Amino acid sequence: MATKGEQFAGLSVALVTPLKDGQVDYQRFAEQIEFQIAAGTVCLCPVGTTGESPTLSHDEHDRVIEFVCQTAAGRIKVMPGTGSNSTAEALRLTKSAEKAGADAALQVAPYYNKPTQQGFYEHYKAIAEQSGLPQCIYNIPGRTGKNIEPETIARLAELENIALVKEATGSMDQASAIISSTNLTVLSGDDSLTLPLMSIGARGVVSVVGNIVPQDVIALIAAFEAGNLSEAKRMHHKLFPLCRDMLGLSTNPIPVKAAMKLLGRDTGELLLPMTPLSDGEEALLRDTLTGYGLL
Repeated sequence: MATKGEQFAGLSVALVTPLKDGQVDYQRFAEQIEFQIAAGTVCLCPVGTTGESPTLSHDEHDRVIEFVCQTAAGRIKVMPGTGSNSTAEALRLTKSAEKAGADAALQVAPYYNKPTQQGFYEHYKAIAEQSGLPQCIYNIPGRTGKNIEPETIARLAELENIALVKEATGSMDQASAIISSTNLTVLSGDDSLTLPLMSIGARGVVSVVGNIVPQDVIALIAAFEAGNLSEAKRMHHKLFPLCRDMLGLSTNPIPVKAAMKLLGRDTGELLLPMTPLSDGEEALLRDTLTGYGLL
């Protein structure tokens, strides 16, 4: 049976936000969008964690979404981050994204204020009922401070516009509970868990490493879908060092921006309080990129 957000199955890329002298570099941004379209990526996810959404101003957040939608021009799906720990602000961002032409909205769990499970339910229900966009629940308790329990997600799955889950709890049991009890489209929120999660029914990934090697992530997904498990495992192990470094060397998006700088595709500039890799960390990253064949 097709899942609820099946049109988003495959590779979605959590785009970095390229910066130059503290401002969004829209020329570089357009190049990165075209790179993803040419690679065959299914969906772009701007202004998520990887896109430094916590440090962009509200005006910049809206402008980035509008720019990505305009540049994509229907050639690729766009699912921007429009979440907030304020339901009113998440709804404002979501309506703005809908007006700009987004195809769906990525809604991170309300962070810091740690709602109850009923609070999570009411938050997502309010957004789903007041927006026409398919909604993707982004559950990442390591950043937000609290888990959206599978039972709550199962309740939310009954709402028409709740279509997807970006699963970043690291728990295969949690993912299994969601996949077995709902028809939501589950996407991995951890690059290194794409294949394990697809093996239990997930439909793809919202990827950080896809900023660098989208074709290889697509190849992993395609191999699994074709039943070629040996090739899927080979791609998993090939990608693993990159996946490990993107989330292990430092806080996302510090390593991926450093990697893109080394590859000549970004300035590597970050907005405070994010700071660059140390010299030692950058040397480790350079070794990984060299071992992968990228440098």
